[in-house]
Amino acid sequence: MDAATLACASSGMTWDGISWVDVQRQVRRLQARIVKATQEGCHNRVKALQWLLTHSFSGKALAVKRVTENKGKNTPGVDKIIWKTPMAKINAIASMKRRGYSPLPLRRVLIPKKNGKTRPLGIPVMKCRAMQALHLLALEPVAETTADPNSYGFRPERSTADAGEKCFISLARKVSAKWVLEADIQGCFDNISHDWMIANIPTDKAILKKWLKAGYVYQNELFPTDAGTPQGGIISPVLANMTLDGLEAKLAEKFPKAMRRGLKMHMVRYADDFIITGNSKEWLEHEVKPAVVEFLAERGLVLSPEKTKITHIREGFDFLGWNIRKHNNGTLLMRPSKANIKAHLDKIREVIKANKAAKQANLIRLLNPVLRGWANYHSHVVAKEIFAQVDHNVWSMLWQWAVRRHPNKGARWVKEKYFKTRGTRNWVFAATEKKEDGTRRELILLQESDTPIVRHIKIKADANPHDPQWGGYFESRWGKKMLNSSRGRRKLYSVWLKQDGLCSICQMPITKSIPWDVRHIVKKAEGGSDAASNLQLHHFNCRRSQYYAENAVV
Repeated sequence: MDAATLACASSGMTWDGISWVDVQRQVRRLQARIVKATQEGCHNRVKALQWLLTHSFSGKALAVKRVTENKGKNTPGVDKIIWKTPMAKINAIASMKRRGYSPLPLRRVLIPKKNGKTRPLGIPVMKCRAMQALHLLALEPVAETTADPNSYGFRPERSTADAGEKCFISLARKVSAKWVLEADIQGCFDNISHDWMIANIPTDKAILKKWLKAGYVYQNELFPTDAGTPQGGIISPVLANMTLDGLEAKLAEKFPKAMRRGLKMHMVRYADDFIITGNSKEWLEHEVKPAVVEFLAERGLVLSPEKTKITHIREGFDFLGWNIRKHNNGTLLMRPSKANIKAHLDKIREVIKANKAAKQANLIRLLNPVLRGWANYHSHVVAKEIFAQVDHNVWSMLWQWAVRRHPNKGARWVKEKYFKTRGTRNWVFAATEKKEDGTRRELILLQESDTPIVRHIKIKADANPHDPQWGGYFESRWGKKMLNSSRGRRKLYSVWLKQDGLCSICQMPITKSIPWDVRHIVKKAEGGSDAASNLQLHHFNCRRSQYYAENAVV
């Protein structure tokens, strides 16, 4: 046990007494040093700094905080243990030791896929999750520094929107490439070579080997793991990304004159799905594809014959839920793909069907997040007409839902009960409910066609969130995202700047990965205003914890 952790355990430090500002500052300082050492090629210094971080109290505390506040915090592993209480969390910090650590097997869960097959998900126990989160803190700065410039999946500050924008940049011009190699790796997570990862991933080799060989339990039977990294582990996406990193550099090395000779090679990757552009089908088929196959074979991977194909840009291809196609007039359009639209409507239909007897207000609460999330995902592509089509289909489903509830009533009566007139708009699916304090609140179903279409600005290829030199760039980028979001009004941005981007309670960064909210310092009922000076941003869980602490009965 390191000195800081030992001091924590012996001094009786409590979970609520941890200074998260100091913890975050210490971790970020070490991560910045790891980035610098990686850029300079000092591998021994990288290893030493990683050792410092994984043995520090700050790293352990931040790892425990992550696994006890994320979405899976209430999902146990094979030992059926979760860390809920502050005492359990502080004890977890003290128990995170390298010596004697032996991971338990994963709990195997099968998740259904769209094609009828299942995806195996491995759920580690809480201690293994915390250990993975700890080593991820030390590994991610290296991964971000050495990653392929046009890799966008499971990386901080990058998204599918960035990948889509890179596709547009690479294919939109009249002189852009005409052919696209659509590649998909068959069972990527399940087939990565353990030997390759242990030899090439720059992390604690002994700990990594234990995770990879831990096995999994399914229907009370233990199975060994001879290949792959488990889907469900916190560190698994980074391991998979680092396995595939280097493909872009290899293609550039093998075809150094690809751009100059007019072959127009570009690569865009999101996790294990990627495309490679070229101006010749034969070149992609007989030169680029064999190079990709050779690269993957070293890592124990193969391309999926079902999903890997070469397509002309006039025919179009589907990528990350969009259909990307250049029309006869030379215009490239990105639209939501037909399969993605169908999946979205099917999900809405399932929600409505499962709530035939629900109150109208509750149905609106269930549907709005689904509609808002899908519309926001496609808000930077050509989707306005499709949004209107989806709205029409949703209206038809809701009309059937309403008519079915009142078989003995006429259409006019059903319309007046469930569909209102608001401003210049008729047929608004709205409900008024009474709150606990006696006031009434109206809930209105969101219409996707109201979502504005805003062009996404792609992240710079070399941007590294762990490098202090890029701090100003990411701060500016995040502020603009807040302004363009549904709740990103200008006053919220000014409040966020005033708080230095930190939660007013725990002093940790406010990001999209953790739910956040805004509150009035002086409540409106007590005369408070909506001015920025009377607002505070905070994490949702922090405010809830503070509320329980303030209202606890002693």
